[in-house]
Amino acid sequence: TEIDWKAYMQEVEGFANGTLDYTRLQGDTGPLVYPAGFVYIFLGLYYATGRGANIHLAQYLFAGLYLLNLLLVFRIYCRTNKVPPYVFFFMCCASYRIHSIFVLRLFNDPVAMAILFLAINLFLEERWSWGCLLFSLAVSVKMNILLFAPGLLFLLLQRFGLLGCIPKLCICALLQVVLGLPFLLVNPLGYLTRSFDLGRQFQFKWTVNWRFLPEEVFQNRAFHVALLLAHLAGLGFFALHRWHRSKESILALLKDPAERKQPSPPLTANNILWEGGSRVGGTAGQGAAARTGLSQGAARRWHPGPAPFSSLTPAPRITFVLFSSNFLGVCCSRSLHYQFYVWYFHTLPYLLWCTPTAKLAHMPKVLLLGVIELCWNTYPSTVCSSLALHICHGLVLLQLWYGTAPLLAPQTPPPSRKPPALSKKAQ
Repeated sequence: TEIDWKAYMQEVEGFANGTLDYTRLQGDTGPLVYPAGFVYIFLGLYYATGRGANIHLAQYLFAGLYLLNLLLVFRIYCRTNKVPPYVFFFMCCASYRIHSIFVLRLFNDPVAMAILFLAINLFLEERWSWGCLLFSLAVSVKMNILLFAPGLLFLLLQRFGLLGCIPKLCICALLQVVLGLPFLLVNPLGYLTRSFDLGRQFQFKWTVNWRFLPEEVFQNRAFHVALLLAHLAGLGFFALHRWHRSKESILALLKDPAERKQPSPPLTANNILWEGGSRVGGTAGQGAAARTGLSQGAARRWHPGPAPFSSLTPAPRITFVLFSSNFLGVCCSRSLHYQFYVWYFHTLPYLLWCTPTAKLAHMPKVLLLGVIELCWNTYPSTVCSSLALHICHGLVLLQLWYGTAPLLAPQTPPPSRKPPALSKKAQ
């Protein structure tokens, strides 16, 4: 239980003793390889737990972090209004591995993800500057948060254009400089190469996703380059055909939003609910439902589907872009270790249920979650478990791609069905 915790405490103890050369900070598991935000946060835990000796107190603190993380995730899901409530039971109670990562192993991954989910909540509230600040703070705890960066860049360009996006990116960069300044002043190259080492080799014995490959292939640089190219291709396809819904070229994102063409989507229930996002029951949803002759009840029963971006960038679109960006990175990772499960566990329900789901399709999606959980609980990983994990990831990607395809025409109810009742306002 205390292996990584002990190493973390040894690494930050060196900083507490006055060592500012990043290359000299290390623990029993090796050198410090996380950015400066990790050092400051775990330095606080170092002092709070009696120089790391009180592990039980640390576990209670991480249990509180786990509950806070759930609260932040639930708030995102509440705003998007996509996932059926019973799925939250599986998120809270059905993952032994997630409970272990948070409360038993005390990894830094949950800390980074909790800060990331707080940043996403701020994005949903249109507080982009504060969200970028916290996003950068999460990156400073662990670099896996950069998997969300392509999606965030797309959203910033869509929301502010190129010139408006630059100040937000400066916020992210400035925080990294401020946090790393004590180390940058002493050994800038050592800090950058240790904390942002993108070429670090992983040990084959810990891999969860590539166990079926020979170790020589797993360690081969050509294989790493192929995964990088696959990742970039996936991001490109999703950016062009799933994130970008406007009829204009994707280069139009570089323009100021006021200068872009904003064709109004047809007033169908599909588009109304997508644009309304989390406020279906509000005045905007009521007015739009009345204009199309739909009662509020019928509007709520109509499952939202893909539609063009609105000028407000509603919650479902923000969440979809960020979560899918991260998931593409997870699928193309050079190696996934057991603690990396927390990188995308809390996003899986949204990725599975953000697309229209028939009644009979709910059970296969729950089964898919179960198989993914089983793969992550298999220790040590096997050829079968790693292959099954890739198959599950592939199925999620397929349903994301085909389930969010642009509609060719507005959907209308079959003639044989009874038309929905008109609302009193529409009458």
